[in-house]
Amino acid sequence: MTTEDPFLPFAFPDIGDEEIAEVVDTLRSGWLTTGRKAKQFEDDFAAFLGGGVECVAVNSATAALHLGLEAMGIGPGDEVIVPTHTFTATAEVVEYLHARPVFVDIDRDTYCMAPAAVEGALTDRTKAIMPVHYAGHPCDMAAILRIAAAAGVRVLDDAAHAFPTRFNGELIGTMGDATAFSFYANKTMTTGEGGMLATRDPAIAKRARVMRLHGIDRDAFDRYTSTKPAWYYEVVAPGFKDNLSDVAASIGIHQLRKIDRFLDRRNELAARYDEGLAELPLRLPPRPTGASTHAWHLYVIRLDPGARLGRDELIAALYERGIGCSVHFIPLHHHPYWRDRYDLTPDQFPQSETMYGQAVSLPLFTRMTDADQDRVIDALQDLLGR
Repeated sequence: MTTEDPFLPFAFPDIGDEEIAEVVDTLRSGWLTTGRKAKQFEDDFAAFLGGGVECVAVNSATAALHLGLEAMGIGPGDEVIVPTHTFTATAEVVEYLHARPVFVDIDRDTYCMAPAAVEGALTDRTKAIMPVHYAGHPCDMAAILRIAAAAGVRVLDDAAHAFPTRFNGELIGTMGDATAFSFYANKTMTTGEGGMLATRDPAIAKRARVMRLHGIDRDAFDRYTSTKPAWYYEVVAPGFKDNLSDVAASIGIHQLRKIDRFLDRRNELAARYDEGLAELPLRLPPRPTGASTHAWHLYVIRLDPGARLGRDELIAALYERGIGCSVHFIPLHHHPYWRDRYDLTPDQFPQSETMYGQAVSLPLFTRMTDADQDRVIDALQDLLGR
């Protein structure tokens, strides 16, 4: 690395004194696992989303996706439609339930699941559709919900990137049958590790609460803190270990209170990138229209075919200047497991394939200063300038 500047990471969490004080309070309380703080976090998150949503706090978005599908009754012989341009968790949870993921291409303009591709993938075995709101840009939920309703299938959207994103004015998390959110360390808000399942279906919420902790019919907090003997419980299903601890929830309580400020800053940074990179041989990220909004979890550029450097060369050159970048995503049809198990080939997914070869995710996080961002812009202008 030749730069004398400190390394600029691709992402960095924004943790303040409030989160630290809440964690300390939890540590001193003597109750560290799922309890009052997790319940408060669930209630606060549900209140933020509105629309009669119930929320179930879990230890990852992967767990939320898994629990959501399980609560919908997805099982052997069923098919679930997923985009190839996503992280492996979106598809792997389908196989957890011995169902079959059916991979589809993305839309050329939004990089989200293409509704026409979804429609073409429907069979009499399709039981669910899993839209992924790529980078924080909303999928065309109106089209996807129309397709799902006509086919009689469920919709579980993967909103790991999309808090708080709106489609036509409505928050993602209030539209389909259920939604999974991520609070991983690099997301728009964090609990370190964590996730949330949001749903307006009481049956899905009830089943997810039972299955997130070994299929036990009572929460541990209720069993161990009741003023009356409450040691008895029953295992009603072979559940999982997916609960969120109070320590993690303590961080989430205050991250949620800051989400509007976080979103404002992400919007500012996206606008500064738009302005600073406008004349370079690259395609800027798509922006939603009308009453739809972007969460700006990621800022993904696409290099023009005639750019001075290719994608891999550009990432290496930026690293040499002390700037961390990433690629979202290596499409699932490139990974040996999915490719070989389902006989996937690049020609089946032309939009995802083209984007993959051109995409670079630039640093974007709320603690990023204007000077940090200027380093990235200046480096790109120097490396790609005509």
